[in-house]
Amino acid sequence: MLLRQVTAFAQELAGTLRRASVIDLLVRHIREALTPKEIAISLLPREPEGKEFSQTWPVGRPDRRPILDLVERHGPLALPDGLDSLVERGLLPAQPDSQGSWLVVPFTAKGRVTGAVALCGERGRYGQEMLPVLEGLVALASVALESARLVDLQDEGRRSWQDVVDAIRPALCIVDRGGRIRRANRAFADLVNVSPASLIGRPWQAFAPPEWTAELQRALDQQGAGREVDLRTGDRTYAVTAVPISSADRTTLVLLFDDQTERRRLQDQLIQSEKMSAIGQLIAGIAHDLNNPLASVVGFADFLREVPNVPPSLREPLTVIQEEAERASSIVKNLLSFARKQEHQRRPTALQPLLDATFVLLRNQLMAHRVEARIEVEPDLPMPDIEPNQIQQVFVNLINNAAQAIASTGQLGTIVVRARRWLDGVAIDVIDDGPGMPEALASQVFEPFFTTKPEGEGTGLGLSISQGIVREHGGRIMLSTEEGRGSTFTVQLPLATRPAAPPPAQGTGTPTKRLRVLVVDDEPHILHYMRATLEAWGHIPVVARDGEEALNITAVEDFDLVISDLRMPRIDGREFYEALVRRQPALAARLVFSTGDTVRGDTLAFLESLDRPYLHKPFSLGELRALLADIAREGAPLRRRDGATMEATPRT
Repeated sequence: MLLRQVTAFAQELAGTLRRASVIDLLVRHIREALTPKEIAISLLPREPEGKEFSQTWPVGRPDRRPILDLVERHGPLALPDGLDSLVERGLLPAQPDSQGSWLVVPFTAKGRVTGAVALCGERGRYGQEMLPVLEGLVALASVALESARLVDLQDEGRRSWQDVVDAIRPALCIVDRGGRIRRANRAFADLVNVSPASLIGRPWQAFAPPEWTAELQRALDQQGAGREVDLRTGDRTYAVTAVPISSADRTTLVLLFDDQTERRRLQDQLIQSEKMSAIGQLIAGIAHDLNNPLASVVGFADFLREVPNVPPSLREPLTVIQEEAERASSIVKNLLSFARKQEHQRRPTALQPLLDATFVLLRNQLMAHRVEARIEVEPDLPMPDIEPNQIQQVFVNLINNAAQAIASTGQLGTIVVRARRWLDGVAIDVIDDGPGMPEALASQVFEPFFTTKPEGEGTGLGLSISQGIVREHGGRIMLSTEEGRGSTFTVQLPLATRPAAPPPAQGTGTPTKRLRVLVVDDEPHILHYMRATLEAWGHIPVVARDGEEALNITAVEDFDLVISDLRMPRIDGREFYEALVRRQPALAARLVFSTGDTVRGDTLAFLESLDRPYLHKPFSLGELRALLADIAREGAPLRRRDGATMEATPRT
């Protein structure tokens, strides 16, 4: 009878993997086999930080933990006469309702006690012969409890694995040799827009967009080769690789989808930055090549207009030549100013000339887009404290965007740039009559990489960079727009807190003192123009075609002033200057450079290090007169005034 009960218990335990269910079955079979009046069960914690499990039947019986603790020290016990003998020997504290007979048996696993069962019956009911029955039931329960523990550990490991892979940013799935998905993380489920549970056991082709199929199959075919394929969905780009799950099992592969969108955008931004750097160097070379002939044209036009006996019929053509040469010169200077990198050089700046220069820079683009543009500046507008080139970049972005918005309508349009007073600063409105924007779109325009332009036509960085520049100046950019009613971008800038530097003095007449001037340049027309001009003004010019010829001349002659180009064959301007510093330092102090290249960092740094004026080609007769007047008055070139240079002199 008892054997059948133990066998039935074993059969019921076979499918039980929960600890609580095992204990419930054990209590029921103990009651059926041994009919106790009380049962107490205790299980030790599975982990050091876990909690002890205990159960009594019937509910509400006294705490029998002291009896259960005996098992750890003494093993299985049969106490047919009750607990008094143990209490008298000091092995057990006094127990309530301790009369009757007792059986106490431990749970064991791998030779370790993991808990105990104690049961109480009528006095004399349980003797030594009944102990094997309880031991058999408890042994079966111990095996079932250990199995439940292992299953729990496996489930916990599975849950931990799932938690880990769900926390991984790249999407991944495990594919078997038949192309079925064995596991996948949440990122992959989100990528293919299905629930994780519906992926398992299904072929990966059922979830991949049709345009991905060929590339994914290629990744699976070249498994472990360290190669990746690129996939696109919407505006996202993924790099996909397939690697075997282990070296022993190459039939099961892990497909890894790494979102490369931001990385690719940053790479594109870096490439764009490198392109802009290369363009800056190209501009420097082109500007130098343009400024040399422009210097001759501007110089001779100025020179001929001052000649008193020029026939009246030639006055108008000369004026046109002069104005068009100055216009070309202004375009080149604006390009150089825009490409030149000048940081942390904020100064009080008048907005009218800056806006005029910006419109000259954008003249062709505005004409191409059939956009009429005009500038409106309030009279006596105060000057903001800005870095002109950075703020000009902001205006270029805003005006370009407005022109492109108008062009998208296919209609003629107008842009008005209005500069006005605003609270404690100035505000510049860029107003267009283009298509405007809906509210949802307008709220995103300052976000990095956001663009409404077709792919390849915009980086989405212009407005975010402009916002950053204006914020660094202590201002802000605001947008007012309405769909179908145009847009207005408003740039607000604080006023300057220091006075503007005075402009360099312009000579109005030929200096009375006769000067000996050495002109060093590899352009014959510039040498011709400078010689004719200086002779007409009563000076004594000497010319040299490069630094080597100039050194030979200075070895035997002295000069009040040396005007030298920077970029020349054989010995260039810098080498010529350094040789003069060693041989004739007094003459080196009277050397002024003339150059058409100040966009290159090394050139500009060298000129700034000298802390003296320099002439920027093409320079006007007024700038040359001012330089000669300084020499005639002081005997040597003056130091730069508050950072002012001859090249910064405004042309009118």
